Amino acid sequence: MVAHAGRLLTFRETDEADNLTATYVYSTQNVPSKRDAPSGRVDVMDPSSNLLTWSTKPLISSLSDVFLPSGYPQSDSLQAFCSSIAGLLSSRAVLQGVGVGDANASPSSALLLHILQDSSGRVATILFAHRVGTALEPECKTYRLAADVFNDIAMIMDCLSPMVPAGVMRHGGRPARPMWGCRGSSKASLSAHFAKWGNLAELNAKDSSQETVISLIGMLVGSVVVSYVTGFKATWAALLILLAAHLSLNYAAVRAVQMTSLNRQRANIIFSTLLESDSAIDLESLRAGDLSPKPKKDNARWIILTPAQVSQQERIFHRSGALHWTTPTQTYSLGTAEIGIPLSSFFKHGQTTRTSKTNIPMRDLATLFTHESYILYLHPTKPKSHASILLKSNCTVHTQLKAWMHALLALRVLSTSPSSSIEILPVLTTTLSTVNTRFPEYMQALSDSNWNITIPALETRSGRRVTLEWVYD
Repeated sequence: MVAHAGRLLTFRETDEADNLTATYVYSTQNVPSKRDAPSGRVDVMDPSSNLLTWSTKPLISSLSDVFLPSGYPQSDSLQAFCSSIAGLLSSRAVLQGVGVGDANASPSSALLLHILQDSSGRVATILFAHRVGTALEPECKTYRLAADVFNDIAMIMDCLSPMVPAGVMRHGGRPARPMWGCRGSSKASLSAHFAKWGNLAELNAKDSSQETVISLIGMLVGSVVVSYVTGFKATWAALLILLAAHLSLNYAAVRAVQMTSLNRQRANIIFSTLLESDSAIDLESLRAGDLSPKPKKDNARWIILTPAQVSQQERIFHRSGALHWTTPTQTYSLGTAEIGIPLSSFFKHGQTTRTSKTNIPMRDLATLFTHESYILYLHPTKPKSHASILLKSNCTVHTQLKAWMHALLALRVLSTSPSSSIEILPVLTTTLSTVNTRFPEYMQALSDSNWNITIPALETRSGRRVTLEWVYD
């Protein structure tokens, strides 16, 4: 890996719309250094560095990130019924909070309070959509249930609002409803999953009609409940029972969904189970740097989990980016991983200057991953390791899945090492050879098992792409 020893390595980083975000120039140090000492220098050239100190371009770019999407130029009926009745109870509390029934309340103060509540809720919705908008599709089950959790919390806050002294602090539950606005986005992904015959429009129309009828019935029943349930204790008892039923039914509905796309959690389960069942993969040999071919195992004996089996194992709420290894008896954490990250995160320079040092052997990595559409590096820190994945400009969905599988296998090899001084590059080399051998067969096996391997579901934030170029120094 010394073929490019006399050259500089330049990285051109772009966003998903192919706009240049930064240029990084990597050069090795000429002075000898100890092991684990910084082995290279990184110079950053920001495309906006030639502009004036203050410019409207960063502001426009930030606003675009907030308001524009990335890359822009069956138990539901019953839970909706419960939610409708609970909503009426909370609405009554909100009306009491704004002064209905209070002779001393003025229309102006009630209107101003309503504006304050509504504005805070809208701002929270915008900020939340900006923060997690990219993750709504790959993690649709998580955010679909989380939206209802936050909405129910908002109902409880609404019921508490009359107890708060009148004034600007009486916001009710509006600020707790930012995720409710994203409920439709996550639900759209679930609807697309169920529309298997190209009938997405019909499915959405009928689902909307169904919820309209159920909500109407809920309001009719709720009007009776509101008329008779007026006491403090009775109101809270009815509210908590309805909300408990609402969340329980929602959890059961989301849990029953069998997604066929491979997001991070499902990729962990699928790939670790496959790799664990493949007897041709010897973790000890990979750790020792042995590249000799192993006898192939009959792929009919690989353990390939179906979407139904994976849905029973995956958690609705889980830590994003966690790498878990699943065996027939247990599941344990290997560390964390980031994919499609910017070069600033990959180098972890975190400095305000344009020059920083790094101990990542970028020339060796660039050579090792010359023919790959990604670059992987491992950080074996304690107690858990971390994997950083750069995606090149020519990456595809298969590239992302391959990179995630490589990171999972490499960290599994590191976790079996009794020594903390294991070399990273040999592990990356041996595991890359194994991944190149096995990945095409795995993809075909997954496709045959009804997994949709064409949907990009690993990136939960707007990703970055890099282009490498060797230049003479």
